[in-house]
Amino acid sequence: MPHVVIVGGGFAGLNCARRLAGHPDVRITLIDRNNYQQFQPLLYQVATGLLSPSNAAFSLRAILHDRPNVDVKLAEIGSGDLRARRVTTTDGQTYQGDYLVLAAGSEASFFQTPGASEHSSPLYSLQDAERLRSRIVATLESADRRPAAGDEGALTFVIIGAGPTGVEISGALGDLVQRRLKHTYGDLDRSRVRIVLADRASAVLPTFSTASEAYARAALEQHGVEVRLGSGVKAVEPGSVRFDDGAAIATHTVIWAGGLTAGPLSDHLGLTTGRGRRIDVQPDLGVPGCPGVYAIGDFANTAGRDGRPLPQLASVAEQAGKHCARNIARAIDGQPGEPFQYFDKGIMAMVGRNTAVAELGAGRHELTGPIAFAAWLGVHATLLMTSRARIEAFIEWAWDYFGATYVDPLLDRPEEEPKRWS
Repeated sequence: MPHVVIVGGGFAGLNCARRLAGHPDVRITLIDRNNYQQFQPLLYQVATGLLSPSNAAFSLRAILHDRPNVDVKLAEIGSGDLRARRVTTTDGQTYQGDYLVLAAGSEASFFQTPGASEHSSPLYSLQDAERLRSRIVATLESADRRPAAGDEGALTFVIIGAGPTGVEISGALGDLVQRRLKHTYGDLDRSRVRIVLADRASAVLPTFSTASEAYARAALEQHGVEVRLGSGVKAVEPGSVRFDDGAAIATHTVIWAGGLTAGPLSDHLGLTTGRGRRIDVQPDLGVPGCPGVYAIGDFANTAGRDGRPLPQLASVAEQAGKHCARNIARAIDGQPGEPFQYFDKGIMAMVGRNTAVAELGAGRHELTGPIAFAAWLGVHATLLMTSRARIEAFIEWAWDYFGATYVDPLLDRPEEEPKRWS
């Protein structure tokens, strides 16, 4: 029986496993450092208390419980011999398959910015979101208890990176201040809260159209977000951020949304990697020079119709995972693989309550406002892996939208209490 080893249980790896599981004559081993799939597009809502962690992470074993030919293993892969289609875990266990799929995901790229990795909070994993949520709650508790903390930057939130992640977390923080703090921190002077979205680029959402960018920027400002463009971050220090233009902002909470790079496994595979430490793959998603080995999702540079690498989007990873499974099935049957062709459904970003931008389809049909807001909710719900997850997400969104009922601001990580830098 052919054995397929899949490294990574994100959108790409999990969709590959589910599609391959439809072939009962194939044995699949799915390996991930977590025993759950994390839904990255919703992590900013976990960080701001709109959703609970269970709404953005789902047990791999539960998702695959009716696939008896899939074996889930909790382990972290530390190295691999691709020509032998073999990977080794950090504790020394080895897995070898007739086919190997690398879908090990991504992590934050700090671009060697001094202090960024030590003093800022990325938002690319469930642990990141939970730590950031506690950080936000801790700063609010500190300022509520000691109002002078606001003068030290406790109520200033600086978001680095004006792409979709940065825009979405900025807008969500704006909603938090405008709509929710009065219910949970009635004594807090909300007028002293400052939210700053910064990027060295000249526009927010630079991959969107000029009209969408203008709408998003105006909407952010209506949500109380200061948009600071045209100057990069020089350093992130304890209690402040310094910019290339000489300005500095006192803050206890820096959120890093500046970009992605492939996970650390890419450095331990004996390959020369491309942009973002990702593996440059062939049109059929195979790794050059390594028959039977594929790389997909955020771990790969996958060329689109124009020859440029496709963006790191959930829809790209989902489609690549399914296509990889089809090519493996074809290889098992002795047939050549087919080139991957991405079906472009468009791009979208949530800006806040009733405000979003969406550019649908390859033609980029533009939507803004409540219609785009509803489209964002619908599209992201369909990407969830189970019907229960979709129902629970819609219930939480409905409670927030119609009932003004919010996730309780629990400080479950008291170590995130900000220091008195002064």
